[in-house]
Amino acid sequence: MRIPSWIRQHLAAARALLVLTVVLGVAYPLAVWAVAQIPGLRANAEGSYVSRDGHRVGSSLIGQSFTDKQGDPLKQYFQSRPSAAGDGYDPTATSASNLGPESIVDTLPDPKLKTDDNAKPSLLTTICSRSKAIGELDGVDGGRPFCTRDSGVGAVLAVFGDRDRQGRVPHPTRVVSVNEQAGVVKAPFLPTYEGVKVELAKYGEDYSKGLIVPVKGDAPAKPAVPADAVTASGSGLDPDISPAYADIQVKRVAAARHISADQVRKLLDENRMGRGLGFLGEPRVNVLRLNLALDRQYPVKA
Repeated sequence: MRIPSWIRQHLAAARALLVLTVVLGVAYPLAVWAVAQIPGLRANAEGSYVSRDGHRVGSSLIGQSFTDKQGDPLKQYFQSRPSAAGDGYDPTATSASNLGPESIVDTLPDPKLKTDDNAKPSLLTTICSRSKAIGELDGVDGGRPFCTRDSGVGAVLAVFGDRDRQGRVPHPTRVVSVNEQAGVVKAPFLPTYEGVKVELAKYGEDYSKGLIVPVKGDAPAKPAVPADAVTASGSGLDPDISPAYADIQVKRVAAARHISADQVRKLLDENRMGRGLGFLGEPRVNVLRLNLALDRQYPVKA
């Protein structure tokens, strides 16, 4: 008896489903699980949890904040890299800001509102404000090129006037500091530009027709506050910071714990990690492990 073609097709599909289920749904997951149990891989596969006094306090693979209830940095702890994942280091919302170098003009808040959800700082202003805050916290120069020193925003001008063939404005008629809002700062970061008085920006005014000119300023080309201190990683979960960022935090941590800077540096040196396999990535410091080492050896006295 000849089996109809549609039955043969369904039987072939059922056999394929059974084989693929066994291979991909059973054999493959078991093989991956077995590999994950190999010594040296097991801890990573299980989340790389870090414990203190028998309690899990985090993972060495996922960053976390060391702040108080108001979100202010706890001075006795090394601070982590910024995060754009959810409310910060949220593994269920891993992400970056998706802002790039062209993001230099802020969306100013409505001064009539207590909180304006439509207001949005540019990437440049976000970096400038973070650098200024870290400089004040750790007692270093928080200045950066293209950042205002006083207000900690992007030093960007909108220059109005006729443009030449190169797109420049040789004879400006009006100049506005687009990221410094009237009523928020007292005076623009630059009094005049090309002989024209610089104005503060006003909410609701459109400056898009002006030539956008970032001003480098007199900040050092190599800022004291390193890049990883002011920018989030692509995942927003980076648990490590650069040795350079750790170094500028030493004095503040030592003062908060009433110990010497050399004592803190000794622990820092013990917790520095080199490049993976000697050539992958960059040297780094795991913030959670370093802070736990500090708590074990030099606990903060109430």
